[in-house]
Parts: sequence; C-alpha cells; structure tokens
Amino acid sequence: MDHGADTDAVPVPPAGDEAAEHAAPGRIPLAVVVVDREGLVSHWSRGARRLFGTARQDAVGRPAVDLLPVSGALPETGGRDAYTAYDGLDPGLEASLDGRLSYPAAGRARLFVPEGGRSATETRPGAGRDRADVLWWAYPLVGPGPERLLVLAADADALHQEGGAAVESIAPGFALHTEFPGAEELARRLPEIMPSMSVGESARIVAQVLELGYPVLEFSRHDRVPVTPDWGVPRRAERRARRAEAARVAASGRPVPEDLLHDGEDLEYVAVRERLEFLNEVSGRIGTSLDLAQTITEVSRAVVPRFTDVAGTYLREQVVAGEGFAEGVPDTTTMWHRVAVEHTDEPGRWDDVVPVGEAMPFPAHTPFFQCMTTGEPVLVPRIGEELGHAIAAQFEKRDIRPLITGRSMLVVPLKARHVVLGFMILLRHPERAEFNDMDRVTGAELAARAGLVLDNARMYTYQESVAETLQDSMLPHIAPHMAGCDIATRYLPGTLLGRVGGDWFDSVKLPGARTALVVGDVMGHGLNSAAMMGQLRTAVQTMAALDLPPAQLLRNLDDLAQRLGDTYLATCLYAVYDPIASELHIANAGHIPPVLVRAVDGRSELLELPTGAPIGVGGVPFESARVPVAPGDRLVMCTDGLVEVRGEDIGVGLATLCESAAHPAASMDDACDTIIRALNTCGGRKDDVALLMARLNGIAPRDVAVWGFAAEPAEAGRARAVVREQLHEWRLDGLADHVELLADELVTNAVRHARGRRIQLRLVRGDTLLCEVDDDDPTLPTLLGVGADDEFGRGLRVVSTLAREWGTTRTGPGKTVWFELTLPRR
Repeated sequence: MDHGADTDAVPVPPAGDEAAEHAAPGRIPLAVVVVDREGLVSHWSRGARRLFGTARQDAVGRPAVDLLPVSGALPETGGRDAYTAYDGLDPGLEASLDGRLSYPAAGRARLFVPEGGRSATETRPGAGRDRADVLWWAYPLVGPGPERLLVLAADADALHQEGGAAVESIAPGFALHTEFPGAEELARRLPEIMPSMSVGESARIVAQVLELGYPVLEFSRHDRVPVTPDWGVPRRAERRARRAEAARVAASGRPVPEDLLHDGEDLEYVAVRERLEFLNEVSGRIGTSLDLAQTITEVSRAVVPRFTDVAGTYLREQVVAGEGFAEGVPDTTTMWHRVAVEHTDEPGRWDDVVPVGEAMPFPAHTPFFQCMTTGEPVLVPRIGEELGHAIAAQFEKRDIRPLITGRSMLVVPLKARHVVLGFMILLRHPERAEFNDMDRVTGAELAARAGLVLDNARMYTYQESVAETLQDSMLPHIAPHMAGCDIATRYLPGTLLGRVGGDWFDSVKLPGARTALVVGDVMGHGLNSAAMMGQLRTAVQTMAALDLPPAQLLRNLDDLAQRLGDTYLATCLYAVYDPIASELHIANAGHIPPVLVRAVDGRSELLELPTGAPIGVGGVPFESARVPVAPGDRLVMCTDGLVEVRGEDIGVGLATLCESAAHPAASMDDACDTIIRALNTCGGRKDDVALLMARLNGIAPRDVAVWGFAAEPAEAGRARAVVREQLHEWRLDGLADHVELLADELVTNAVRHARGRRIQLRLVRGDTLLCEVDDDDPTLPTLLGVGADDEFGRGLRVVSTLAREWGTTRTGPGKTVWFELTLPRR
C-alpha cells in the first residue's frame, strides 16, 4: 500500500500569523495510520511522520502500540512507554488497538517525540524529547481486506497556534456528515485524507467512516468543524496579504481592485459568520435550566427581534404535561398546545387572537402539518390572501388574517431523537426582508438546538414526575391516631437531581393494642435505592404482622437483604409501643438513636440502645432494649439526612435534634415543623429525610379488663356474663349483644383446643373495642368454607362477618385470637 500524496490536513478557524511547519496556511497536518489484523502498522502517512517523529520505513511493520499514544507509564522508559495518557483520558485507543472496541472512539493524549520538534524524520535513540498534545480518532474496520483499524491524529498545539483557540477547549468527536452544509462535498473529498489504495478498498473505508461518524473538532459545546482536506475558510495570512497589496496599490495612486477591497471576505462568508454568531448567542441563552416552562420562554425570546418579529411555539400536549408518548408521525388528531407567543407588535395585539394555553389540531393542507409530518422547515416567502384565509379558518370566530397576511413565514420543527416535539411559527413584518434559504438553514439549526434543550427539560420533568409518583407510592399514608398514640411524619426529598432516595418510615398495627414504629434508610440514592427500600419496607410490614420480637425481626431482615444481594446496605430502627404496659421495646440496626422527650419535665434525651450493624452486613447479632415511658412522652425517630451536615460532626446535629424536639408545640405537626426548621437552615440538602414523631398517650388501667377461665365448657357462659357486665360499666350496652356472641365463639374454641387449664379474656377500650382470647394451643385457626350439614367451622365465619377486624398471632407457647368493633359515637 502506497503512502499516497500528503493531502491530509484539517482546517482551523482563521487566526495566528504563521502556519504549522510543512503545512499550507490554515491547514494542520493530519496523521493517518492503518493497523492490520496482526496489530502491525500497514500505512504511515507523512502527517504521521511529522506528528510522531518516526519515518515511514521505521514505522510500517512495527506494532502500533509501540508508536501511537496509548495509555502508558513513564516517559523515560521509551518505546511504548514513551507515551502517557492525557489527564482523565479513557484508554480507548489502547482498547481499539487491542480489538476490544467495535465502535469508533476519540480522545486526547500527551506524548513525547524526538528532539527537533514534530518535524523530525526519524527516531534517534538517546535524543531529547518534546511533549505533544495529540487529538485522535479510531475507526474499527470490517471487510475482506487486512485492515482492522484506521487511526487519525492531529496536533492540538498546532491547532491552537493556527486557530487561536484555547487548547483545553478543543476536543475530538464524531457527527453525521449530513449535519454540515455541503454534506455531499464532505463525502466526496473524504477519500483525499484516506490512504492511497485501490478504488474498491478506499470506497469501503470511506463508507464505514461515514456510517460510524464523521471526525469533527469541537471548539465549544455548539461549534464543531469537520475534519476535511480544506474547508475553504479564509485565512488571516491571506487577508493580511490582501490588505498589504491594497495599501501598495493605493499608495501608487492607482484604483484598488474590488477583490482587494473586500479584504478576502466575500459577502457570503460574512453572512455565514453572522449566522454562526447568532446561533452561538442563542445557544448560550437557552437551556440554562431544566425547568420546562423557563426553557420554553428562553427559546421564544432568543429569536425575537433579531431573527424574527413574531415567534409562536407549539408543543405536543404530552410534552407540556411531562408525559411520555408513542413515537410516530403526528396526524390531524394530534393536539398542539400554544405555549408561548413572543412579538414586537404593540402589547396585547396577539393575546386575544392567539392566547397562550390554547390547544388545537392542524389539518393536512396547512404548512404547519407539513412541517410536523416531514420534520423539515417550511418556508412561505409571503402569506397571500388565500393562504391567510386557510390559516385563519383554524381560529373559528377570531380573525387572524390582519396579523399574518403579507408577512413572511418560516415554520421550523422542534425535534429531538427523530421525534417531533413541536414547532415554531416565525413571522416577519412586511417591510422586513423575506425569509430566504439561508434563513431556512439557520432556523432549522436553531430549532434543532432548541428541540434538544426542550427534550432534556421534558425528560427531566417526566422523570421527576415518575420519581415523585414512585416515592409517594412507596411511602405509607400513616393514620394520625393509633391505639394509645398519635403520629406525625415528614418526608423531605434531597436535591432535585437526586430526588428519589431510600429513606422510609412506617407504622404497623399489632395485636394487643400495640403499634410498631419504623424508620429506615437504604444507603445511596436513585431508583435502585427506592426499589430496595420498597422491598425492605414490605418485608418489615409482613414480619411485624407476625408479631416477631424487634431483634428477631431485624435478624430476619438482614437475612433477607443477604438473599437479595450484597449491593445495598440499610439502617433501620424498629420500636414496638405497648400503651397498656407503658413500654417501648426497641432494636437498632446501625441507625441514629431516637430521641425521647419526657412529658413530666420537658427534658429530651438520646436513648442509649445496643447498636447493631446495618442491614445487609450479615452474621451480626441484634439486641433489643425495653424503655419505660409515661403518658404524654414523645418519641422522635429520623434518618441521618436530617442531622448530618457536610464538614460538621454528627453530634452537633443530634444535639440540635434533642433541643428542637423538646420545644413546646401546639400540635404534633407543629412539633415536626419546628424540628425541620431548626435542622434545615443551610439549604442545599443532598440527602432525603424521613421523620416520625409519636406521642405516647398510653391506655389507662380503667380501660382494660382481664379475666381468666378454666378450660371447661361451662366457662363460656361465665365469659358472656362478665363481658356484658363490663360493657354496661363502660356504657357500651349497644355493643353487648355482638361482643357477647363473638367472645362466646372464641372462648368455646379455646376450651375445645386448649392443652392446659387456663384461658384468658381481655377487653380494651381505646379508639375501638378490642377483645382478645389467649390459650396455650399454638395452632392458628383458619377461616374455612362450610356446607349446610357441617357441624364445625361456623364460629370464625360469624366473627369475620360481625367484627370490624379480626386476626390471630402466636404468643410464646400459645396463640391469641382477637377482634375489634367500632365504638359508637358519643
């Protein structure tokens, strides 16, 4: 394969006084290297010799990793290690050379070349070295030939010297060649920077480059220049020569030729430069936030009045609502919302005729429908009477013709990822120049950038909505009143970009008028953490319903987390409040301790509990503690996001938590708000927060009645009698018949199945009337279907029909069967 003519070069923006060595002014040599399937260099261009300092005869046949800027080690070692990775560079070129990448890659690398600059023709052992900053593109090649990889490289320092741009701002990248004006010319001239080879081989490589992505230089987020032999940009050196020649001609007294007066910049180039400046200016003004409404306003105001006099923006209704929608071409039933109208006319002129917020479809014969279905701009040089009448027909009783007739119109699609999100209607006053083909191109580029910005805002709005829905669905709606306690909660998301987290709280109703209180925190953020939180919360609810002791529940939860995987860890605080015994039974799995505020003196304290390891560590025992409480005491449980502040000891936050929890408040909600205000003063909280506060009211002894019975059939009658008498004392005679019947069924079942001699019946008057029957038989009764002739199995069906709730739970060696009835209103 012949190395070919030295035509390989890349253009740079006009700047600087001198061209790079061995290159025409305004052009930078482009190194072109081809690597075969054995990893050996099969083509080494003159640009490669200049850039890497190795002659062609010394490069061809050598391993490419010895010559190209792969990520290496110390520059002093020479050979392959003569190259060192650029700061933050992925080892993409090395991966491409090894055949690990099947897609194109680009990057920057620093390397050391032989002394004498980058024009040295051969490597001289022991010579001094100079550091170069290299931009590179790598294309994996497929096909019948021996070529496996095409590598293009350019000297970033030379680009800086020639173009005047900051080296740090230049980055290599890829783009569709059709995104640039003169796309056909780009494709036609691309073979000029390819190696000289047969027509078939060259065409095959060119086709693959065009398919994988055209090499470009990115000077900023929006300024991209294609890598071509010569992009035809006027060069400063040429303009300087023209100005010098014009000065000499003028000094001689002769007329200055027209081409010298233009200073090398024809009117077309000036216009193109102005349009590029306008697009760059617009790009800097839009997309400053991810708020959809603000983005819409920015897009509309960016084009008025510089590019157009009126700009109306229409979006699909799903985009406005922050929802997803099916891909496909819009039709005549698609609803479009007018989301913004910006104009230079007198205030209010457009407001009544085309109000913002209106939704409407567009028929097939309109230029708007043509734009939205083809995804291409539609140019109407002047809106005549006929078209003005056709457009006005869409606005029913409002005559829009005076506003549009005689104006020039350009309709541009707002697209992103090949989907039309909306369109913009741009109008110019009759006295202003009509939109032309250059305006059509400018409008299309403007709309493309605006479409991406709007789509980012739309996707963010949609994802935020999904995140909020997910979070709301996973966080429980806790009743403010449970047996013997009042509960208030707060959940605060973290920063918007990390909105979904793994913090949760919960309360679970337990047998015996008890309540389980839970606060947990899955470490990390995002949907995965939220999903893990949902699994753990469901597991806690299930195991709490089995009335497992706190330490055993955390042990089982840890085992479950181990089975789910070792990706996530979580902390959890689980407390069971018994309002009759006035006691808290608490176990802790790596969570921050709760605060208990004593009602008697208002004093607050962090409860000292055995602190186990977080859930998911595995193999660590959990212990529990019993804490006596009094009516009116308050328990505060929260996640660490409330008390942790970056740069501060967590003890400071815990002290503030104790102090704010003890502050008097008119209600539980006010007390929660006081804590949040005290601990959320700095703002910018990155972690989400879960807060649960419970006021432990207790159940007075006068509201509890307990009896013991022998396991004899006659005891059922006595149970009915004591129940009726107690309800009369509580002035609940209206419930006597139902309670007596249901208590008789439970006591009769206990007598029939009890193994020992004692049965206990308990009535508890709280928010509901609770009746419990305990025996020593561990077998839990189940609700069965019964036939007309069945003798047994009807008792629990009666209980299920008449009771508000009922259930069973194991207690030590036996079980408890209970039911609840709603108290009558007083």
